[in-house]
Amino acid sequence: MNRLVIAIDGPSGSGKSTVGKALARELGSLYIDSGAVYRSVGLRALETNTSLDDIESIVELARSSRIKLEGDPDHLRVRLNEVDVTSRIRQPDASHAASVVATIQGVRDAVVDNLREMARTGGVVMDGRDIGTKVFPHADIKIFLDASLDVRARRRCEEETARGRNVTVERTKIELADRDKRDSERAATPLVKAADAIFIDTSELTLDAVIERALEIVRTRS
Repeated sequence: MNRLVIAIDGPSGSGKSTVGKALARELGSLYIDSGAVYRSVGLRALETNTSLDDIESIVELARSSRIKLEGDPDHLRVRLNEVDVTSRIRQPDASHAASVVATIQGVRDAVVDNLREMARTGGVVMDGRDIGTKVFPHADIKIFLDASLDVRARRRCEEETARGRNVTVERTKIELADRDKRDSERAATPLVKAADAIFIDTSELTLDAVIERALEIVRTRS
């Protein structure tokens, strides 16, 4: 089973990363957080003072940046041009920049090439928003996670609070709704469920229950 290509998609706060890491850990597969790559491109734009409206320059940054993901699922490190940016890309400004640059077709094309290169050596569990529709349309297993906006906002707020940031559920809810809108309305591979993806509503499920359901899907389909 560790040779399978597993695609996990869904909006922010639906549990993609947690479930993806758990599956990779269980299967002994490579885990790739595609969002970290987009965050790295967004951070690079901030570092170079490149306007997020300058599409041509942003695309060039996406093509020229050297982005690497290293380590096991529980200790994943992100390197941008050989610098560890694991924590930096989770800051609010980098998150916002990532959500903007991710709407640019040229950026998405460059990131897709990067992601496919990372996964070329073997089995992989990759999460994102277009993994099953664009990055790996022929993935062995596709899972689409979702949850109500209220539940996702609460989860994300808890994550940010654990990182020591002063956030509120209401503010987080507004930010997620804005991100959902950009993701679903962008021209470049919008967030949609692949026709052959298995849908899991995680709103009323515990984390352990979601992981077990995902493992059941893998066992059934492998």
